[in-house]
Amino acid sequence: MVGLYAAPVFVLLIAAEVMIFARRQRRYPWADSATSLAIAAGYKIMGALNPLLVGWAFYLAYEYRVATVPLDTWWGVALLFVGLEFSYYWFHRCSHECRWMWATHSVHHSPRELNFAAAYRLGWTGVLSGAWLFFLPLVWLGFEPLAVALTLGLNLLYQFWLHTELVPRLGPLEWIFNTPAHHRVHHAVNPRYLDTNYGGVLIVFDRLFGTYADERADEPCVYGLVKQLESRNPLRIAFNEWLGIARDVWRAPTWHARFMHAFGPPGWSADGSRTTTAALRAGLAAAK
Repeated sequence: MVGLYAAPVFVLLIAAEVMIFARRQRRYPWADSATSLAIAAGYKIMGALNPLLVGWAFYLAYEYRVATVPLDTWWGVALLFVGLEFSYYWFHRCSHECRWMWATHSVHHSPRELNFAAAYRLGWTGVLSGAWLFFLPLVWLGFEPLAVALTLGLNLLYQFWLHTELVPRLGPLEWIFNTPAHHRVHHAVNPRYLDTNYGGVLIVFDRLFGTYADERADEPCVYGLVKQLESRNPLRIAFNEWLGIARDVWRAPTWHARFMHAFGPPGWSADGSRTTTAALRAGLAAAK
């Protein structure tokens, strides 16, 4: 519902981005943007089913909550904001470090150019990958489910403006808040940038847990996936990684390999023939 009210602002920002591209004589990625909007439509349709699929879990969690946090107080709202940011950080981090969750999140990282339209190229299978599990403890601790959902929605709305190359560094604000510069790094496939800057509104948890990386002037961001997906078919993009998991699990020789192909880090393989983030960083360190 919040996104519905913000839609006119998004349209205006995208229109402004198109005009700036034209003024700077840069090619605007029309085809990729159309793909992103098609995927966003599918995401909205699937999102409408989420309350039917997982609403029962949030109802039970709140029914048996350990406390009730009053949201008519400043400290209750502050706790909800920080708790949501903490939960979002770990959801986002696990979405990069566990292939089962990456199967959904990889959709968002598939654009090879970063622009506002890419912000809502979001995977359709969040319920299957378990994204909702990271926010369930907030309800159990005493935050109303609708308040958690609204705060998460506002968190995602904030992140819309992060998906652009048009906004420069923002100075001292970058010590606390997630900014376009931080998020450009997050979307990059350069080895030194991979799997960093997971924050939603804040960047403080990345700094605390060692997953922060700074945008470097001497290393421009390269966007997309480590193994680029050469397709603009929304269905192919939405289900590509799930098909890869099914194929790898079917072919795996042992139960350990089956488990790792599904729940290990993206890029894991029993014979080491593929590339994980750790392996790419090790190669970068060895090259120094």
